[in-house]
Amino acid sequence: MQQQWMCVALLALLVITVTLADGGKTEKQGKKERKSDCGEWQWSVCVANEGDCGLGTREGTRSGNDCKQTIKTQRCKIPCNWKKQFGGECKYDFQAWGECDSSTGVKTRTGMLKRALMDANCPGTVSATKPCAKPKGKLQDSQKPKREGKKERNPTD
Repeated sequence: MQQQWMCVALLALLVITVTLADGGKTEKQGKKERKSDCGEWQWSVCVANEGDCGLGTREGTRSGNDCKQTIKTQRCKIPCNWKKQFGGECKYDFQAWGECDSSTGVKTRTGMLKRALMDANCPGTVSATKPCAKPKGKLQDSQKPKREGKKERNPTD
């Protein structure tokens, strides 16, 4: 008789545990559904704290009726060695400079997008121009001063 009560109690405990576990899963699914009412985060460009590169912040916004948070700020960094002309959040691989255009006096090169920081809107290709360098009069090889070899030191100095 005692074994029967023990089996019944164990079975009841097992049924209660399974019921509670299933109930918890239903609540979690409901929470996930509420989160889907919120839109995706849209991020602004990174704005440096000082100057035009270095540490800064960006602002994110999203829409939705039941969203607890619709605006948030995030820290970001604009690399200082990237070309600012094409946006501080876009990095390009550039080809070699082209020949000088004698009519305009400039030379051109193009760059392909290599890397973009988070949510940056970067064009796939860009072109850069710069003025042509004036030809310098180079010395002939015979006119260049010849370098002398290393001078030996006296160990007694």
